[in-house]
Amino acid sequence: MNQVTSDALNTERDGSAVALEWRMGYTMVEGAVRLVRIHVRRNLTLWQWPGDAQDATLIASELAANAVRHAKVHGHELWLRLAVLDSGELLIDVSDPVRRFPAHAAEPPTAEDSESGRGLYVIRALGGEVTWFLREHCGKTVRVRLPTFTTSET
Repeated sequence: MNQVTSDALNTERDGSAVALEWRMGYTMVEGAVRLVRIHVRRNLTLWQWPGDAQDATLIASELAANAVRHAKVHGHELWLRLAVLDSGELLIDVSDPVRRFPAHAAEPPTAEDSESGRGLYVIRALGGEVTWFLREHCGKTVRVRLPTFTTSET
């Protein structure tokens, strides 16, 4: 399912108005991460989002890879949602069927973690504010809020 909305009447939990929104479900396989990158890049380009689309694409692919790697449940999909708020901030939501969030996610990776454990740390280093919440019926959503400035401006 692919949905695009440009209805400013949509609002977030914190009351922020949503100017643009897009969402899509993906099979929980590694190939989905590539599709996430393509879809994020395409939508942000079409929307002419003034932030760093390359960073946003990397962040979305990290979230999708985490979902595929750590939350794969037979018969379930991961869901990607992009939303641009009236303020210009970008929300990247990735939902999966597992209700837990890794306890170590707030810690920076150690030298022994050469290939894994760096995704959320990288997201925060790129300026993403990471939060998560449980979904009503199944699983959780990991949300990253990105400002419109680029990493070179920070």
